[in-house]
Amino acid sequence: QVTKYVGGESPALHRIGGADWQSSKRKARKAIKQIAAELIRLYAARMSAPGFAFSADTPWQKELEDSFAFVETIDQQATIDEVKRDMEKPNPMDRIVCGDVGYGKTEIAMRAAFKGMMDGKQVALLAPTTILCQQHLQTFMSRMSDFPVSIEMLSRFRTSAQQRKIIDSLKLGSLDMVIGTHRMFSADLEFRDLGLLIVDEEQRFGVEHKEQLKMFSSE
Repeated sequence: QVTKYVGGESPALHRIGGADWQSSKRKARKAIKQIAAELIRLYAARMSAPGFAFSADTPWQKELEDSFAFVETIDQQATIDEVKRDMEKPNPMDRIVCGDVGYGKTEIAMRAAFKGMMDGKQVALLAPTTILCQQHLQTFMSRMSDFPVSIEMLSRFRTSAQQRKIIDSLKLGSLDMVIGTHRMFSADLEFRDLGLLIVDEEQRFGVEHKEQLKMFSSE
């Protein structure tokens, strides 16, 4: 089966069975082993390290949730409750939420993000495109405009000076939430106290990218 290449760099074409092809396969196997070893180390550290147990919902949490313009479906409400229970446990949370477009995944993420910020933790939301980041920023800011939380976007829609200011704010802890694209993988990004990482459309990010972000919570 032939499919479109979606890797990050321009691929080189090799004759199957040739020396270059064999060399590329050896390098790929070596890289896979290195990544696997790092993942084992990272997950071992995450499993042995205690997590942050978030507090029970605040009155503001209920106020935010009551502003939802729709009635929660049974499955959506069950997922919201499960995510909250996970967040209140004293160990790191790893959870994937699946659902078709329009089934309320963003609302689940929003409630989890707000719960995190209510406990003084920073929240990061990673999205694959600048347009999606902009949409999330507008949605989150609109719903949370009545609450004392600060939210910004880190993408090419921000100037270099604006990006520098956002990164400094994250490091100092004066910014509660950042919504960003691949710009968040940059080495200059540092959080004061990251408590929750949300990855939108996680299938569009590689394993290395996602684990790179998880390093923030394992250090």
